[in-house]
Amino acid sequence: MSIWIKKSFFILLSILTFGLVSPTQPFLNEDNHALAKGNGKSSTFESSTEDPVEEEGMLSREDFLDTIMAQAELHSYEKFGTKIKPVIEDEFRSVVLPNLEKAIEKTATDFPDEDLSSLVISEVPEYAKTEKIFHIYDSRTGKDVIRFHVRKDHPPKDGYYFNFHYHTAHDQFMAHHDLGSIYWNKNMPPQWRSLS
Repeated sequence: MSIWIKKSFFILLSILTFGLVSPTQPFLNEDNHALAKGNGKSSTFESSTEDPVEEEGMLSREDFLDTIMAQAELHSYEKFGTKIKPVIEDEFRSVVLPNLEKAIEKTATDFPDEDLSSLVISEVPEYAKTEKIFHIYDSRTGKDVIRFHVRKDHPPKDGYYFNFHYHTAHDQFMAHHDLGSIYWNKNMPPQWRSLS
């Protein structure tokens, strides 16, 4: 199946399910093998035999960024659940996603084109209280390269905020790099992945 047909189907499925159900990695990448279930990681971006660039095991920077950003957005909405998503979706798209894309693009510059296909996105954790949205890791080593998180903040005498940030392997994930904050309201937000 051509890459554009897959992408179109992926987008159509996302629209029809309002982001409630996201296709699994093996479904999106028919030639892939999922990593062991025990490590909680998703499958790799391997090649389709129809694209000559991908036939050589390479993913163009543009294709890598398009693919990872589509997954990043869907994983974020999965994390938010149907109670939080409708309230913050517009601001998330306009404030956080552009910064997230810049962070991924900057991280990708550390890798030669032929290594981009080994960078994959992890699954959204099932546990509702964790900050993790997703991580991007090197499938060859299993080591995280960049981690995207969201934290619920409640400053004294103020409402609740969602603080989006990331950590990189460059400093052993110590520094907190801000992606933006979104105001919820005065009431405590629901748990992550809560359904209406």
